[in-house]
Amino acid sequence: MSIKRVRIVEGCISCNLCEDLCPEIFEVPPGDTSRTVKGHEKLLVRADLGLQAKIVEAVESCPVEVIEIDRA
Repeated sequence: MSIKRVRIVEGCISCNLCEDLCPEIFEVPPGDTSRTVKGHEKLLVRADLGLQAKIVEAVESCPVEVIEIDRA
């Protein structure tokens, strides 16, 4: 199943691990309380397996488990 959507829910501690692991998708601006997911839904559905693997690694590595994915 491919990844359809990625989101960061409340509770992020801005450790930047997700951005370090997958900068194509995640952005944690310095000194900012917002955390964003760069990818658009269409991009994620068509994402190659390498990018999807990086997203899953970021999800599994999140120390506070605030990254959620929806699969298509």
